[in-house]
Amino acid sequence: MYEYKVVSFRESLIGDAIDNDKLEKALNKQAEDGWQLKAITSADVKGRIGPGAVEGLLLTFERARQA
Repeated sequence: MYEYKVVSFRESLIGDAIDNDKLEKALNKQAEDGWQLKAITSADVKGRIGPGAVEGLLLTFERARQA
């Protein structure tokens, strides 16, 4: 049995390039808890302020379900 986790990753302003160092840190943080990256999907990610969305990534992780 497996469990899954989806994490949104975005930069703060429209048009910002994805910061490779920040993305790497986000991936390594999940790996420390036993999560393995399964997919990266480009998507509109809802911003913290206002109704708009910005381009970002959805990171999908998988790990064996802990009993």
